[in-house]
Parts: sequence; structure tokens; C-alpha cells
Amino acid sequence: MELTLAHWVYAIVTVSVIATMLFRRGVVLPVILGTFLVAVIYKGNLISGFQAVFNANLLAAKELFSIFLIISLMIALLNSLKDLGADKRLIGPIEKIMVNGHISYVVLMITTYVISLFFWPTPAVPLICALLVPAAVRAGLPVMTSAMVIVIAGQGMALSSDYIMQVAPMLSAKAAGIDKVMVADKTLVLSLITGVTALAYVYFAHRKLIVKNDNTESEINNEHAAFFGVANELAATAEESVESIQRKNTWGKVFAVLVPLSMLAVMVYMFQSKLTGETGFEGTDGAAFIGGVATLLLVLATIAFNRIHALDKISDHLTEGFVFAFRAMAPVIPIAGFFFMGSSDFTGTILSLDESAAKPAFLFDMIQAGQSYIPENAFIAGFGILIVGLITGLDGSGFSGLPLTGALSGALANGSGIDASTLAAIGQMGAIWGGGTIVAWSSLVAVAGFLQLSPLELARKNFIPVVVSLFFATLIGILIW
Repeated sequence: MELTLAHWVYAIVTVSVIATMLFRRGVVLPVILGTFLVAVIYKGNLISGFQAVFNANLLAAKELFSIFLIISLMIALLNSLKDLGADKRLIGPIEKIMVNGHISYVVLMITTYVISLFFWPTPAVPLICALLVPAAVRAGLPVMTSAMVIVIAGQGMALSSDYIMQVAPMLSAKAAGIDKVMVADKTLVLSLITGVTALAYVYFAHRKLIVKNDNTESEINNEHAAFFGVANELAATAEESVESIQRKNTWGKVFAVLVPLSMLAVMVYMFQSKLTGETGFEGTDGAAFIGGVATLLLVLATIAFNRIHALDKISDHLTEGFVFAFRAMAPVIPIAGFFFMGSSDFTGTILSLDESAAKPAFLFDMIQAGQSYIPENAFIAGFGILIVGLITGLDGSGFSGLPLTGALSGALANGSGIDASTLAAIGQMGAIWGGGTIVAWSSLVAVAGFLQLSPLELARKNFIPVVVSLFFATLIGILIW
């Protein structure tokens, strides 16, 4: 599609958003204005601008609602477990392994990577945040550091290679016209180099913040309490009857065992299905399975503690979960709406275009227009593809840019002195790491939301270690391949 004035306005707004993030300021205002301006200029009337702002937010809400829902359900489940005291009992065994913040860092990293490699990060995040992060925080690992480990190991290192499901390598290879196996093998190596480098960077940058749980026990317990949103419950506990306390202790022990066993059964079933080639649990399917199990556990825990008051109490838990999720994640919706305009998959809906009308892809069209200006040199081609991948990742998906980076890789391979599979692997790394770890409107919102952190702040914290590690891995890939 020929570039229009709307394309250039979109590019200017995108650059302003990046600059605003670098200066650690909110980007909601510029993206809303940007959505309005792009629509007005492209459609040629003010009414379309107003409609586009609403359509973009509505579309983003629909696309992200599965993440909002899983956060709400897991928060509701945790609140019901708190009523029983099961949350404290549940993390007891894990705390024995996580004896300090340094060991917790390694345990969190390995567990997140392995689970995310098999089932993608979306279904893995609720399990890890609910079961492992509380123990890590109590052991002395800061909540923000824990979130960075989960995002880098899951949405970055595991998802960028997608070595088990191989959806990403298939998209890259098909667009480049090459064998999927070559892309998969190279992305696995590059993802490990990037991930290990980034995680090492984060560890050494944050090691002074990791405290010893024996010297600062009260401080860590306070942070842990804030992390779960636990209010002062001592007075209420003192007023409970002996019978109520006994019932609470009994069912607390039951659910401290039932919840992890249920989640373990879910993972075993998903693993077995993966090996036998039966039902897949990639993406939202896995999150739906876990969300359904969490909902039934919520019902059982609420009934066990409240009995006749369960009918009202479960509504309270669900309301608290949804209020929390939307309070924490609401700013992400307009940001995602703007960057969804970068893909032709969404612009038709946002701009209210007819089915037969051409669908602009404001972000991807700009990249395709500049393709011919990339010189035919191995290093320039390699780092150029990486930058293109990072830019396509601004839509928060990562996967949507793979056909573009794959096609560019096939086109640039001739005469650049670098293999197409290497370029495709580099582009895949840029797109998925960029779309999953350094933009606040990506899947990292699930981690930020669950851990009660600002997604914008988490994205900023990830930016330097991720980008430095990506450039390092790209350099290694160009030199060895």
C-alpha cells in the first residue's frame, strides 16, 4: 500500500511514544490523540476520529480480556485461600527450597523457562506467580526482580524460540521460503544466549537489593503482605469462635494440598497431551483450562469456609478480582488500541472500513517501504532485521511481525552474505522479545497485574538488559553462521 499522510503521522506518534517511555512518563494521552489524528487524516472527517478512538479501545479490550479474566480469577482464588489461611500453608514446602533470594532467583528462572517452553507463558504465569513468587519474596527476592525473571525467562527466552510447539519458527520459515528446522535450531541457540545474558545482567544489577531473610524478616513479611494485599486481619481472627478457627485450620490444610495437586494434575495432563499429540493447550487454551480449574477451586474454598454465606462471599471475591485487574490494567487498553492500528488485521475494525476496502497497516507499511534502503551487508542486514523485529513487536504481539521479518530475511539473504535462516531467526528474536518483554501492552501485563506492579515500570526495567542482550546474541549469530 502506498504511504499516506496518515502513515507518517502514525510514525511520528510512535516515535513520540517511545521517547515518552524513555523519559518515564505515561503514554496514554499521546496514543489516544494519535489514534484520533490518524483516523481523521486517513478517513478525512472528524466523526471517524471519534469512532476510531472508541473502536480501538473496544477492540483492545476484547483482545486482552482473556488476560484480565485469568488475573481476576486467580486473585479471587487467592482471596478465598486467605480466608482459610491456606495461602501461608501452601508456600511452606517451597520456602524450604528457596532458602534465600539468590537461590530463589535460580529456581524462579528455571521453573518459568521449562513450563513456558512446553505450554507458552500465558498459562504458566498464573501458576508461577501464585505458587513461587510469594516464597521468593519471603526469601528476600524483590517483587520487581521476580517479575523481571518471569518475563525474561518466559515471554522472552522460552517463547522466542518456541522450540516445542514451533508455531513461531513455522511462520518465519514459511515467509522466508526455507526449512522450519533450520530456523527453530538457530532461534533456540539465540534465545538461550539472549536469555542467559539478560538474566545475568538483571542478577548483577539487582544483587544488592536481594536481602537476607534472617536479618530483615519483618521487612520481607511486610512486603509479602503488601504483595498479596493482606489487610490487618488480627482483630477479626481474635473474634472468631473456636469452632470457626478449627474449621479454618482443617480446611486450610486441605486446600494447601488440594490447590497445588490440582495445578500439578493440570500440568501433567497438558504435558501428556503434548507428548501424545492430542488436544493442544497453546495460547489462551491453556489459560482457559487453568482458569476453569481455578474457578472451581474458588467455589469449593468459598463453600468450605463460609457455608451458608458462600452465595454472597463468592460474588465478593470475584468482584475484588475484577476490580483489581481493571484498576491495574486499564491504561494498557488505549495503548494497545493504537498499536493494533499498525496491523491490517485490526485497522478494518478500528477505522470502520468496508470488507472490500484495502486495509492499511500503518506500522508494517512503513517498514516495507523502507526495505530497499537497507544495504546488502551481513552486519547491517542482521542488525537491520533485528531492529525491524523490535519495531513490529511494538504492537504487543510479537507473532504478528514474523511474516514480515521472515519475508525480509528471504529477500535480503541474496547478496548480503548471511543465510536466510539466520536472518529469520534474528528477526524472530527481535519481534517476540520486543513484543513480550519491553512493551507495557504485551502479555507482560499478566505478570505485572498479578504481582501488583506497573506494567510500564516493568517494561522500562526490562528495556536495557533485553536490548543489550539481543544485540549481543545477534552479533554472535552473525559471526558463527
